[in-house]
Amino acid sequence: MALCYQLPVLPLDRPVPKHVLSRRGAISFSSSSSLFGAPDPRQLSQRRGAISYDSSDQTALYIRMLAVTNKTIKPSFVFTPGDVRVRSQVGFEPERRGSHPYLGVDFRTLHSRAESAGTIPARRIRRLFSFQRHLLSSRLLRGAPQLNPLHILDEDYCGQAKCMLEKVGSWNFDIFLFDRLTNGNSLVFLTFNLLNQYGLIELFQLDMVKLRRFLVLVQEDYHNQNPYHNAVHAADVTQAMHCYLKEPKLAESLTSFDILLGLLAAATHDLDHPGVNQPFLIKTNHYLAALYRNTSVLENHHWRSAVGLLRETELFSNLPAEDSLSIERQLGSLILATDISRQNEYLSRFRTHLDENDLSLGNASHRHFVLQMALKCADICNPCRPWELSKQWSEKVTEEFFHQGDIEKKHKLEISPLCDSEANTIASVQIGFMTYVVEPLFAEWARFSDTRLSQTMLGHLGLNKASWSAMEPEASGSSEEGESETGRATEEPSSRVLSQGSQES
Repeated sequence: MALCYQLPVLPLDRPVPKHVLSRRGAISFSSSSSLFGAPDPRQLSQRRGAISYDSSDQTALYIRMLAVTNKTIKPSFVFTPGDVRVRSQVGFEPERRGSHPYLGVDFRTLHSRAESAGTIPARRIRRLFSFQRHLLSSRLLRGAPQLNPLHILDEDYCGQAKCMLEKVGSWNFDIFLFDRLTNGNSLVFLTFNLLNQYGLIELFQLDMVKLRRFLVLVQEDYHNQNPYHNAVHAADVTQAMHCYLKEPKLAESLTSFDILLGLLAAATHDLDHPGVNQPFLIKTNHYLAALYRNTSVLENHHWRSAVGLLRETELFSNLPAEDSLSIERQLGSLILATDISRQNEYLSRFRTHLDENDLSLGNASHRHFVLQMALKCADICNPCRPWELSKQWSEKVTEEFFHQGDIEKKHKLEISPLCDSEANTIASVQIGFMTYVVEPLFAEWARFSDTRLSQTMLGHLGLNKASWSAMEPEASGSSEEGESETGRATEEPSSRVLSQGSQES
């Protein structure tokens, strides 16, 4: 359904930079492209890698950049009112996959790390190669005998990592440990394993090379410099989705097509996340905000990015065209459901279905709605994990919030809710989020699927909330200050907590 919202604060006459339109991989959603001074979609479709939607799609003009470079650019902020830009000393240059030279902010600079420039390209290049090819070539150079090249896990990691995958359906699954055991490739190995475990690779006759390339590109398009919104978070959400798909009500009703959609949506739901929230994009007059009319900006971008990779790798080229398009549309419906600003809408609908007891999982639309709710739960399930895992996620997401707040302070922008490290603590942020977002959602999910897993999640949620409550006075310096922080979180639950959700989702 076309989204035709008015844009009250942003000018719509900003031209798309020429260097953007000339990049390989342009995807044109033609009906709104004229707003940005874009060329005719037929011209774009003639370019290498270009994909053009027909005129009935009125949501956006989306440009993907596929160039990869080993150059290291040292950008500097140039700030003017209403606009934040990052430019190199010699202008925009070709950059790696996943960065945004055409956007208002180059998010590569937001979470910089003290890494040596010489080690980054080598690590990145190794991930782009097939691990089997890398290992095979190294063995040949050493004169070692060839091994079976068809293992899903490479020989270097098929010990402890393989043992962990045997328990991938456990709610206590430690995704941080698994990521270390797979050398930072948890999303690739976990998703590949689950697709194989469900028999989807064989059922849909997916080409193994295309699938592996798709998963590697998905992982590469997450920004590892983001403390929270990175490939490990995507892997964690995918593992949680697997746990929900195993629940009796879903396992008995979902089709293989539903399961495929659920796993792909979980793996790509935050694809190319910039590490800042939607309000930040809007108030900095960011290109994506104008592109999607300030509506589900990040979620639309995640979906379009996923579609771009599906088409680039031709993963579903063996399927009829209508089936491939159906996958893309339904994938978008699932990813857009993670928009936290629509939390009350989905929760109210879910509660009504449960009150009236009219959910029929034999109905395709009802199954899809349950998948949407499952993905929403998986996306924000961190507070329902065991404390050792939940605490790490809480620290990471708060670090990302506070970093955005530091950027806003630096450029004299209004500081977003929950992003001011001087006015918030990890404890206050988490208590508010658990109270107003997580608890209502998981309470309804437990009504729908009253199982041991649901009770376990609610149990962890209660214990984790109590743990943060006990830590809050210490974190803020005194019991009185801790109560003050809790009070502030309680006074404005909708604006403050939904802002956090916008980033977490």
